[in-house]
Amino acid sequence: MFQVILYYNFQPIEDPDRFCKTHKKFCQEIGLKGRIYISEEGINGTAAGTEQQIEEYKNYLWSLPGFDDTEFKQEECDYIPFPKLTCKVREEIVALHVEDVDPKNGGNYLAPDEWRNVMESGEDYVMIDVRNNYESKIGHFKGALQPDVENFYDFPQWLDEADIPKDKKVLMYCTGGIRCEKFSVLMKEKGWDDVNQLHGGILKYAHEEGGEHFQGKCFVFDDRLVVPVNPDDLEPIARCEITGKPADTYINCANMECNKLFVCSEEGAHKMEGCCSEECRKSEYKRPFDPENAFKPFRKWYNYFGEDFKERTVGSS
Repeated sequence: MFQVILYYNFQPIEDPDRFCKTHKKFCQEIGLKGRIYISEEGINGTAAGTEQQIEEYKNYLWSLPGFDDTEFKQEECDYIPFPKLTCKVREEIVALHVEDVDPKNGGNYLAPDEWRNVMESGEDYVMIDVRNNYESKIGHFKGALQPDVENFYDFPQWLDEADIPKDKKVLMYCTGGIRCEKFSVLMKEKGWDDVNQLHGGILKYAHEEGGEHFQGKCFVFDDRLVVPVNPDDLEPIARCEITGKPADTYINCANMECNKLFVCSEEGAHKMEGCCSEECRKSEYKRPFDPENAFKPFRKWYNYFGEDFKERTVGSS
């Protein structure tokens, strides 16, 4: 069994290139795989390895000046969901494309139990899913606004057009918390006062509160693509784009010129040979469809949650 971690820390880095070079060397030495982004504003990463490798990495990051308070979301996986290690410098560790956004000026943190208490209190609020449309499509908190945006940097324009009353209590969430760190600052700067963010995001909430009030599953940026959140509510909320039946498994179109990420059941994938359309299925650039690897994450859940899981998720009649 392997371990997968998700983390970030907005800690200023004076020389990102040098920091990245040293960081990458250490990760290579211990055999870590994943994606780690570094900038002058800090670090943002998701990685996987054996329990020993993950502990070595966590202790290494904690040992660096200013990073001793880094929080990690951690879960088990029966395989390494990354093909390699990527460690590179970016202008932003999460790209909002808005200057001078300091997370220290962000919203209030709500621990998972506090978040759940607000949802159950009957209090008036507006909840915003601060993720891309393909993420919220397969899973979200009940009653949340789900902006139809494809990139995080599209959120400022969405906010200008959303017409949310500025006297409203605002709740916001994302996968692990990093996008809320910046978006909460933006909302406060634009006049909202009561801005609150789910500390640790969906993944921490799932771990501590069992995913109560969350519908569907959570999109993740590794080879698993989607992971369960609430084991008592595994019903798909999306539909297979081929068959129209309930499904929440993502695959990439087998046509290399297209490569579209789309929701597809196993039935639909076999029918179209892993493609999103008949046109793509006939393309000379179509790669061979490998259902075993395409649906590996699903098979993991099936083995874990039991016999009835397949009936509820693959979209079969």
